[in-house]
Amino acid sequence: MITPTSSTSSVGPTETNRLRVKGDLDCLSDVPFANSAPSTPGADDVGKNAFGDEFRNYDDSKRQSDVERNYREDHTNMTVAVVKEKMDKWLKFNHGEHTVMEVIEVLDELIDESDPDNELPNSIHDFQTAERIRAAFPGEEYDWFHLAGLLHDLGKVLALWGEPQWCVVGDTYPVGCKHSDQIVFPQFFKYNPDSTHPVYSTENGIYEKGCGITNLCMAWGHDEYMYWVLKENNCTLPLEALAVIRYHSFYPWHTGNAYTHLEAPSDKVLKNWVIEFNKFDLYSKGDEVPDCEALKPYYQGLLKKYGIDGKLKW
Repeated sequence: MITPTSSTSSVGPTETNRLRVKGDLDCLSDVPFANSAPSTPGADDVGKNAFGDEFRNYDDSKRQSDVERNYREDHTNMTVAVVKEKMDKWLKFNHGEHTVMEVIEVLDELIDESDPDNELPNSIHDFQTAERIRAAFPGEEYDWFHLAGLLHDLGKVLALWGEPQWCVVGDTYPVGCKHSDQIVFPQFFKYNPDSTHPVYSTENGIYEKGCGITNLCMAWGHDEYMYWVLKENNCTLPLEALAVIRYHSFYPWHTGNAYTHLEAPSDKVLKNWVIEFNKFDLYSKGDEVPDCEALKPYYQGLLKKYGIDGKLKW
């Protein structure tokens, strides 16, 4: 088992200690994506989840009590102040150095309490997603997409390093503006102090209309953390890969079409890639368990290609 180290060092990425909203130098919204997301024949043949149920059943799933409790805690506690606190804690990247494969292995210990579709260890789901993408996009020109599938959930290691699952897993959404009714279990936001804040409870909140999705401050979780881990460690994956890692859990936007008033024009291309990725992330949860050990050499080669095969700062 790997455990995070602690440090009093304040060294971190530029502007780690501020809330990343308008004016972020790492914004992708003004950068046109090189490729539009293709449509994948057969990727919408969804089947059933690991329990033989419909996907994303938040009404009466086999894991209903765990899932509902996790979202109640998230919606009650996830505020602008909490996000600032988590960013300050984790985006100094002083919690140890570990390889990607080491983190994947330790995720054998994690079962996502927000997920109604699966109770397999998260390490298996990483390979399921990557292999589904690889089967649909076998060409080398899309090997970045294969690797994004493997990496997308690695930020969940936060739950093994002391963070409660409510601020690690589950669907994400922006903080600092009105909560959308497209977020699952929206009724629980009535307990959230930001829901009555004079600014945070308004339609635009702290943002400007059309500011761009990448300028929103998202609820803290594994998506945001893994995105910044890759940026900190000088990963050379293309923008499309970073986008799907950062926003794959933003279901209110990419599936519910909420927050479109905050989109920049280029966000429509970004959204198409996230939607395409979602087909493989969500619907792979009913797939057979792959031979993860046999697959590791291929993905280790991709890690080397994109500059993240060694020890990374977490």
